[in-house]
Amino acid sequence: MKESLMDVICCPLDKAALDLDVDDEDDDEVLAGTLTCTECGETYPIEDGIPNLLPPDMREEAAA
Repeated sequence: MKESLMDVICCPLDKAALDLDVDDEDDDEVLAGTLTCTECGETYPIEDGIPNLLPPDMREEAAA
């Protein structure tokens, strides 16, 4: 995920801003980390450069 994407994405639950926590990056591409909502505190994983912005209940269903 490009860090510039932070300008356009928001929390799918309450549309609040997200904070980026980078675990791994390559040049200007975020490969792993988390996005955390500044309002509700929900976290969304970034895996292989792809942010998973599904709400928590839908994420659990998709993993099952």
